[in-house]
Amino acid sequence: MTTPSVRGMRAADLDAVLAIQLACYGAVFVEDGALIARRLAAAPHTGWVAEHEGAVRAYLAGYPSVAGKLTPLHGEFEVAQRPDSLYLHDLAVHPDASGLGLGPLLVRHAWAHAMQAGWRQSTLVSVQSSVGFWQRQGYEATQPDGPGQKARLATYPGESVYMIRRLG
Repeated sequence: MTTPSVRGMRAADLDAVLAIQLACYGAVFVEDGALIARRLAAAPHTGWVAEHEGAVRAYLAGYPSVAGKLTPLHGEFEVAQRPDSLYLHDLAVHPDASGLGLGPLLVRHAWAHAMQAGWRQSTLVSVQSSVGFWQRQGYEATQPDGPGQKARLATYPGESVYMIRRLG
């Protein structure tokens, strides 16, 4: 059995990312390949994949942001000019790779990147009953700031919770 590894996401990974997304999410959460490609182009250094046994089995897509601001479901990444946080928009692990620790591995990798960049926190929107997972990673529920942010949060169906974790 090989040890999982993390590397930067590339355009060539998009088919694998879409396959993982389809295996993990209900239809309302699936985001199209063109949007994911635009996000990767907008934030090329904050998207990662985890490989196991020669295949991409998980991914994490984020971008430099400011605390209190979030991306609506199916929205474009709005990379901050002066970021103070790493916004984690999408973490997914293929069900066949469940139990390998790929999700926490990707998250820790993202934190290391954020801390090296000098960002003080990481933020996200928890969906599909994932609050417990994110709490185990040290995130806490909070309210988004600024005009329109609660409306952006409302674009996520079901229980959606804005969360933050201080880094460093």
